[in-house]
Amino acid sequence: MSATQLTFLPAIDEKEVRNMIIRELKRYKALKVQLENRKEREAAGMNNLFPQLRDQHSLNELKVCQMDRALKQSLDDDELKIIQMKYLSSTKIKDIEIYMEMGLKKDKYYQIKRQAIYNLATALGII
Repeated sequence: MSATQLTFLPAIDEKEVRNMIIRELKRYKALKVQLENRKEREAAGMNNLFPQLRDQHSLNELKVCQMDRALKQSLDDDELKIIQMKYLSSTKIKDIEIYMEMGLKKDKYYQIKRQAIYNLATALGII
């Protein structure tokens, strides 16, 4: 008699999840700047400084708010530092530079990075 394992959740494509989170983090970076710029324009009374092709202020503001919360509340300190250095920094940085700076071994670094991506994906409702 062989045992059959039941799976209730579909398999998750790790690469697809990673690419989706990276795309959302890059978009978050730009949306955060957009939100700050909009607040600055409103404070100066110059709402029409640049032309707008679409009006998605509420949606963009919600995305920034939820990503802020996901970053602050679903990641531990090491996970947050890796995500900030790798994806939210204005300079392109290699993984080896990050794990050397943090004093982590390569395997441990990639384990923490993978967990951070899964935590973000879970917090954002992607998986």
